[in-house]
Amino acid sequence: MNITKVSDGITRLTANIENILFEGFWEIPHGVSLNSYFIKGEKTALVDGVLGIEDLSNAYLRAVEKLDIKIEEVDYLIINHMEPDHSGWISTIKKFKDDVKIVCGQKSADLLDAFFGHTKNIHVVKEGDTLDLGAGRILKFIEIPNIHWPDTIATFDTLSGTLFSCDAFGSYGKISDEGYDDLLSEKELEHYESEALRYYANIIAAFSLFMNKSLEKFSKLPIKIIAPGHGIVWRKDPRRIMSDYSRYASYQKGPSERAITVLAGSMYGMTKKGTDRAIEVLEEDGITIHYHDVVQDSWSQILASVWKSTGIILAMPTYEYKMYPPMASVLEEICRKKMQNKKAFRLGSYGWSGGAQKDLDEMMERNRGSWEFVEPVEFKGSPSDEELDRISDSVNKLIKIVKEVTE
Repeated sequence: MNITKVSDGITRLTANIENILFEGFWEIPHGVSLNSYFIKGEKTALVDGVLGIEDLSNAYLRAVEKLDIKIEEVDYLIINHMEPDHSGWISTIKKFKDDVKIVCGQKSADLLDAFFGHTKNIHVVKEGDTLDLGAGRILKFIEIPNIHWPDTIATFDTLSGTLFSCDAFGSYGKISDEGYDDLLSEKELEHYESEALRYYANIIAAFSLFMNKSLEKFSKLPIKIIAPGHGIVWRKDPRRIMSDYSRYASYQKGPSERAITVLAGSMYGMTKKGTDRAIEVLEEDGITIHYHDVVQDSWSQILASVWKSTGIILAMPTYEYKMYPPMASVLEEICRKKMQNKKAFRLGSYGWSGGAQKDLDEMMERNRGSWEFVEPVEFKGSPSDEELDRISDSVNKLIKIVKEVTE
């Protein structure tokens, strides 16, 4: 548990979580941080908590003992949203102060009883409401629904200019005491930005419309520090992560980066022959390539690559008259994340009958993905030289389109 000073009167407690799947299924090879903040005026507020698991709660309590704050003296527990990685500590704090006043939005208040059996001392806030902690420290609340739960709010400390943004501007990646942008090297910052993009593609992507609306609200605030629920605190250049998130949100409707992601799967090596030719053409051109095996690679990594790529190549065989199941599953998740307006090409082998292309077409129509496809290349068994040439032609067409829309 890391204890660090964000600014005068604001302390961050951070728990790093590793060796789990975030939200039960997202891969986090670099871990993830859970950030909690104490804000001290004449009164004390605790913004968000950590997971309510026993070991973590005990570590949190030991960390708090090192501060000049006692849990019993916390006046307000501010819940920016009710997802348990932020609110799970409610049960623990109630053991020390059963009458703690919980500050949250109305939708969070509706969940408090269901999650934690808490029904009293709830102070509901809405857009623009404030909370005076004394000593000139006034907190202002901003509604940012669907970032990424419907109940989410952000808390803005008007004295220090600190935005406690919950899941907005968050990232994967564990952090140390140096988890601030002014204490990190450029290489380290780029690592957290990469983790932020993957976090965005996994957690926020489907709500990019709401992210844009939230960014409009945030742009009107005199923000000096951004303190998210996950990841590093931005106090040197908070506009950097805001700009990143604005760019990530723009990728939903495209164009995104001048890159092509290859999603590939092959049962017996026939489709792989076509995939190999496609990659040869991409490498000869020099365009940025992201390659993923849909069976072996994690969805977390795949979604991040697809989100930031303008072009997509789907290399998959027909399986029982349908798309190759691992590809179909990945594509369903891609569609749920509302990754729209991609430029794409599909190739693949079939045996006694095709069907994957028809299945793909139906999925795209059903999900209204608005992807623009160049002519697909399907081949019976192993691709002939003529079919390999057609793959080359289609990939070159795709490259041309991607370059044109990303100029």
